[in-house]
Amino acid sequence: MKKITIQTMLLTGLVSLLASASVQAQEVGKVISSTPIIQQVAVPRQVCNNQQVVTGGQKSGAGAAMGAIAGGVIGNQVGKGSGNALATMAGLVGGAILGDNIEGPGTAEVRNVQSCSQQMFYENRTMAYNVVYEFAGKQYTVQMPQDPGPTVRLQITPMVPAANTSYGNVPPPGSAPRY
Repeated sequence: MKKITIQTMLLTGLVSLLASASVQAQEVGKVISSTPIIQQVAVPRQVCNNQQVVTGGQKSGAGAAMGAIAGGVIGNQVGKGSGNALATMAGLVGGAILGDNIEGPGTAEVRNVQSCSQQMFYENRTMAYNVVYEFAGKQYTVQMPQDPGPTVRLQITPMVPAANTSYGNVPPPGSAPRY
């Protein structure tokens, strides 16, 4: 008699140990639909373009130099003493201005100038998928990061009711109702 009781206790302990252990099964559900969730995203991009710009050319300065020399010579020939120095100075300045005007604006230069700016472009990107799948005759919906294809892998963990759970008049899950 004691032998049966010990075996029964061992068997009961083993059953409760297995029931409390996390037992999982790998199952496959059939995908019914997979709908992408698309979101519009702002993406900054640098946009550059080239433009031709015409600038006034650089003067050589030769006109102003030659005008100053000629004006200085002419001014030096006018007047005597301190008036001579004043006339020479006025000839230098006047000749430089006149020579610079005679030389003209210089040759125009055409240069390519690149200008860049940051612009926002909008792209449609798939963020996730709403997946409807069927398993054990029921349909379920889940959001997934990728399209699963024709099937979805499922981790099934059986639920075992706790030993001290009281169900009152409602039968425990998995048992037949009593009438």
